[in-house]
Amino acid sequence: MDRVRASATAASLTESVIREMTRLALQHDAINLAQGFPDFPAPEQVKRAAVAAIEADQNQYPITWGQRSIREALADKYRHHYGMQIDPERNVCVTCGATEAMIGAMVGCVDPGQEVIVFEPFYENYGAAAAIAGASPRYVTLREPGWSFDEAELAAAFTSATRAIVVNTPGNPTGKVFSREELTAIARLCERHGVLAITDEIYEHIVYDGARHIPMATIPGMEDRTITISALSKTYSVTGWRVGWAIAPPDLTDAIRRVHDFVTVGAPTPFQEAGAVALRLPDSYYQRLAADYTERRGLMLGVLAAAGLRPATTPAGAYYIMTDASALGFADGTAAARALTVKAGVAAVPGSSFYSRPGPGRSMIRFSYSKRLATLREAGRRLAEFSAGPG
Repeated sequence: MDRVRASATAASLTESVIREMTRLALQHDAINLAQGFPDFPAPEQVKRAAVAAIEADQNQYPITWGQRSIREALADKYRHHYGMQIDPERNVCVTCGATEAMIGAMVGCVDPGQEVIVFEPFYENYGAAAAIAGASPRYVTLREPGWSFDEAELAAAFTSATRAIVVNTPGNPTGKVFSREELTAIARLCERHGVLAITDEIYEHIVYDGARHIPMATIPGMEDRTITISALSKTYSVTGWRVGWAIAPPDLTDAIRRVHDFVTVGAPTPFQEAGAVALRLPDSYYQRLAADYTERRGLMLGVLAAAGLRPATTPAGAYYIMTDASALGFADGTAAARALTVKAGVAAVPGSSFYSRPGPGRSMIRFSYSKRLATLREAGRRLAEFSAGPG
């Protein structure tokens, strides 16, 4: 009898390095600057809305593809912030976080054997989502300074097998915010080759220094070939609630809804109701959010400089900084991340985990600064003490 074994798809998936580093941080009581979740509270009115929904017994199955309240709030928010016209009945699928939205988009809209273009360094879920769909990722490298792509290299990545391209802006792990010119260049290639854009815009409100988030769906010609993905997690500091969404043309939305229906049935009902409240917060909330993260970014840049760690670039968005660990005597980012976690008590993520091949990112590590200022200062103290060495 043949030995029972995992499927080829499961065997192709690797464990999340980010969550592995979180477990190592817990084991060694380290400050977790590896995984991007806040250690400060969510907005009070949003928490109260969740409690109120539970107490009102909104605890049963939701409408599979999203409670009406959150779908209508999403339509209003995207119209207000970006001028997008969204039909809450036909263009929205509420999911269990942006992760499920990405997998639903891949499985629902990409066939096995097709290709998906992914920019690297990348957030680790994209290649996994493509693999689950039976598709093959084709990687295009973003390079410093500015984490820009070479348009000729990108154009060469489009083939007759290409079905979609993943665009993450603002980006994890680089903090890259794609400009209108860059998005337009991507859009031209998508139109020329009949390709979908699947966008991860979960850090849409965390931008700096006058940078502006531009949804791909607002670029002319992309309205009917973009799947816009985001979530409550980062903007409202509720990463554990697992409420995300995909916004797409009706035919693509229907496909995502069918996958979603059989994968998770629905996102948590009371958190959807609270999400509807969150999405209607005033503009001042988003202004304060960006200002607070600007302060955290400034502190973290100073913390890293004091420890001798050189940032690859100053992030324009999101809440991560990629740094070169070689200044601490490490040629390998994996060894550096583990040593910092175990010996310095500060967890980071090896930069190589954001690339498809050895070499690029080998000496890099990524820090998250989605923490209280006091937490970042303590991390700075520990890093400085570690970099100073014995005595």
